[in-house]
Amino acid sequence: MTQPAAPRAAPLAGKRIVITRPAGQSEQLARLLREAGGEPLVVPAIEIRPLEDPAPFHALARRLADFDLAIFVSRNAVRSAFGMLSGRPWPPRLKVATVGQGSREELQRLGFADVVAPAAQSDSEALLALPALADVKGRHIVIFRGDGGRQLLGDELGKRGASVEYATCYRRVRPSGAGLAALWARGVDAVAFSSAEGLANFIEMLGEGAVAKLASAALFVPHERVAREAGRRGLQRTVIAGPRDAEVAAALVAYFGGAR
Repeated sequence: MTQPAAPRAAPLAGKRIVITRPAGQSEQLARLLREAGGEPLVVPAIEIRPLEDPAPFHALARRLADFDLAIFVSRNAVRSAFGMLSGRPWPPRLKVATVGQGSREELQRLGFADVVAPAAQSDSEALLALPALADVKGRHIVIFRGDGGRQLLGDELGKRGASVEYATCYRRVRPSGAGLAALWARGVDAVAFSSAEGLANFIEMLGEGAVAKLASAALFVPHERVAREAGRRGLQRTVIAGPRDAEVAAALVAYFGGAR
């Protein structure tokens, strides 16, 4: 009589995986990792805070009807901007665009049907490559973002003839990292990063010997730019997983399941 096959072990069984996304953005990925048998450890590497002075944002918001296109650089930009707009009517002719699928989904939940966004890679380069942004000469564009940030998107659109303004709608702060050393000492198998800034912050949070510590774990990143930044810091054990929760979970399962 044929014996039933032994049940397969969960592919992430025994694996401790750090998720570094800002607070409130890790729940779905953590659930997927738990379903695969892993232990998600939520350690935000970026803290999103309100602006200390919101007056410039509100001054620009009163002129929204003057713009032709609004670009949101992240999920945080969508949430923060519309939180500050507080129900202010969106100009009917003002089209929206964003750099990734997560922020696209946020905009769709707010009722925006025709969102310009890249289908795969989630960054400024991918958005700039879309035909919809090829001819922007004479157009007035507003970019919703956090304080500071990359200038590539605005600079390139300006070179293409657009008039670009920035709407800063939140601050990014590096968390203290309290308790991270003790968590790391108990063993970490992988770390999922969502941005180069998060990687840089996490290294600072880990403190002395951070690069050597990180070198012992597999690093999962959303796209090539973050992988290059990891390599520049001496971290070569990176996997480009993509930006979406299901992509990150699938990459982790493939990696630890033996498909390396």
